[in-house]
This record gives sequence, structure tokens and C-alpha cells, in this order.
Amino acid sequence: MGNRHNPKIEASANVEKDPEDWISGDDPMTPAQASYLKTLAEQADDPDAYADGLSKAEASKRIDALGRS
Repeated sequence: MGNRHNPKIEASANVEKDPEDWISGDDPMTPAQASYLKTLAEQADDPDAYADGLSKAEASKRIDALGRS
């Protein structure tokens, strides 16, 4: 058996995918993403961080950026 590739064991090593690689990344952001992004933008006093019509991937990137600041 030796060094066989086991995706179930190795999956935890790659839990986070780049939003650009999401299959549904081009779909519209979810209502939960919109609400959270709007809240973060208000807290950061950065109204331009929120915009209607963002994709799931773009909303996720903006949430990550605002969450780190």
C-alpha cells in the first residue's frame, strides 16, 4: 500500500480554495454575503467596498479584505 494518495486525508490541507477557482464564483453573491459585506463596509467607513451585483467570488474577496483590516 505505501504512499497512496488519499484525498480524504489530504483534503484538510486544502480547505480554502481561491474564490477564482470556485465553480459558482460567477454566481451572484448570496444574501448572507451581501448583508455581511454591507456591515463590514459600514464598520470600516468604506462605502465603496459594497456594491450591488457582485459575484460570490468578488464578495468573498472583499469580505476577506475588510475582515483583515
